[in-house]
Order: sequence, then structure tokens, then C-alpha cells
Amino acid sequence: MELNVVNIQGQETGRKVQLPDAVFGIEPNDHAIYLDVKQYLANNRQGTHKSKERAEIAGSTRKIKKQKGTGTARAGSVKSPVFRGGGRVFGPQPRDYRFKLNKKLKQLARKSALAYKAKSNAIVVVEDFQMEGPKTKEFVNIRKNLKVDGKSSLVVVKDLDRNVYLSSRNVPKSEVATIAGLNTYSIMKAQSLVLAESSVEEIAQLFNA
Repeated sequence: MELNVVNIQGQETGRKVQLPDAVFGIEPNDHAIYLDVKQYLANNRQGTHKSKERAEIAGSTRKIKKQKGTGTARAGSVKSPVFRGGGRVFGPQPRDYRFKLNKKLKQLARKSALAYKAKSNAIVVVEDFQMEGPKTKEFVNIRKNLKVDGKSSLVVVKDLDRNVYLSSRNVPKSEVATIAGLNTYSIMKAQSLVLAESSVEEIAQLFNA
């Protein structure tokens, strides 16, 4: 697949870049994408949820009523789960939600996500650019020139420019990532994928295309 390279003004530079079919032209594997996204979201969970059981509730231990003759069920503690303010039965406890996936499966998932973007013509290749300082307005204008304004976009650069990152941080539906930080979830979430010209070759090398 061949795409024209544009500059940050949205004008064609006359150069073209070849997207390797071994990455962008494969048949997407939906199940691999599902597993990789599931792992990404699970790994981001804090898992700090906690509720108190009856042994952890602060309260009196005296028997609140006599054992027999009340006509109701016997009760020995106000900390019983059947009473208001009592402990919770089988409540959530802190846990780690992370799980592992094979490297080849994760690689297939990222390639599948990139292939989906290529099939839907949602990829823009822009020549490498830098920003002199963190300017949100300037980054917004770049998005308008590339015709990705109003869409959720992922800008993939070879090396992270601090000014580019700071300029994009406050822009809604915009994310900047390096090749090393590229993940299936971010690719699938973005409606438009903006690739820096130098990042295309790096992506091909990353996937051994």
C-alpha cells in the first residue's frame, strides 16, 4: 500500500511511502485483538477494591438478644452480615488482574489493528516535524490541516518530542505515542492514525517486515 507524504500544512510533498503488506496488508485476527485489548485494560486496573467482612467490623461482641423465645432467628453479633452496618459476605478483596500473553500473539494483534486502519483508509503519513515550544493552538491547527480535527487520532512518532507531547496533552481525542509505546488498544480506539514518515520504516523493522 502506497501513501502520499504530506507536511504539517496538509500539502503533498511529492514523496510517497510504501506501507509493508507484511504489516498493513495482513488478514486481521479479531480474537488476537480482543485478547490484547483485554490484557491492556486488565493491566491498568488498580485492583484496590476492598470491603470489610464481619471479622473486620468495629462493634460490640455482646449477644444482642436471648437465644430462644423471640420467634425470630437467633443472632449473636451486631456485626453479622444480616444486620445494617454488619460485615459483607464474600465482598471484593484486593487482587492483581494482570495476565500474560505470548509475544507473537501480541505482535499479531498490533499488526491486525494496523491492517484495519489501512483497510479503512484511516492512515495519514506526515513528514517528520518538531515544535519550538509547547503550543496547544499550533497542534490544533496541525490536526485541522491533516483533516483529523474532530476525530480521535493517534500520532505515532519515532522519538517523543516533549514539546509535541505537551502541546497535544490538553487536546481532546488526541494522543501521541512512540513506536515503543504503540499498543493495540490505542490503535483501535483512534479513528485516524497519523504516522510520522520516519516511523513507518521503524514499524516495519519492529515487526520484521
